[in-house]
Amino acid sequence: MRHSTRITVGPVRFRIGSDWRAPIAALETLYADYPGDPVRPADATVRLFAARPWRRWLRPSVHIGGDFIVPDALPLPLSMGLLAAEMGMNLQVALGWRRHLLLHASAAARDGRSVLMSGISGSGKSTLAALLGESGWRLMGDEFTMIDPGSGDALAFPRAVSLKNEAIGEMAARVDAARLGPLLSGTPKGDIQHLIPRPEAVAAMHEPARPALLLFPRFGDAAAIERIGEGEAFVRLTEASTNYTALGEAGFGALTRLVRTVPAFGISYPDSAAGLALVEELWAEAVS
Repeated sequence: MRHSTRITVGPVRFRIGSDWRAPIAALETLYADYPGDPVRPADATVRLFAARPWRRWLRPSVHIGGDFIVPDALPLPLSMGLLAAEMGMNLQVALGWRRHLLLHASAAARDGRSVLMSGISGSGKSTLAALLGESGWRLMGDEFTMIDPGSGDALAFPRAVSLKNEAIGEMAARVDAARLGPLLSGTPKGDIQHLIPRPEAVAAMHEPARPALLLFPRFGDAAAIERIGEGEAFVRLTEASTNYTALGEAGFGALTRLVRTVPAFGISYPDSAAGLALVEELWAEAVS
């Protein structure tokens, strides 16, 4: 690769290479405060490349490759090179990580304990995690949470938070503009802008937190709380894990312990303020 960088996010060391300088420069700005760790071998490799040499200049088209690939994935225009890099990082973790149980869930921590939030795209889990990270909590991640099969602890993966559509304006009103990446308009998921986590979240990204609350949020409905049983929580989380089957007995044991020891709730909320209030209410009960 003509251009490359290294970024460490939580337990994962990435090496990202590109045929173009622009995506690497954007990553280096977004992850300027993250360790690069240039000596130790990378855990995951991302490649951003042109399928044909002339596509580096003529209507440049960014294909995503690396240790693991999705063969039918469509390329992105060079203007969305940062999005391609972020997608590549997430893809390598989703398809290749085997050291911990990987959950598609956001997380935030307080006083050494954590709340995990899992849900489909649009459920609001990323926005809630980002808002908690600005409200006295430590952001642990908006995309993945890793569960240590041995200890049961949650490990942080605090990559830049992918804000979408209405969430962009909401966070822009709360944070310094220097913590926001470039606005990417017209992506397959609408407008996207990345939020750089607070420095303390990056500094503490190697500190585990014991799960204390498991939430399944749903944005857009009237405020409500529903208790989720162990069996239903287990099934939902197997569907939210990309490596549960690959981990075998270790994955089963980690997930069983999680749903048996951590109370789970579904929450519905009409806006962010109501969602945060529900999280705080359930948190107070869980840690009392």
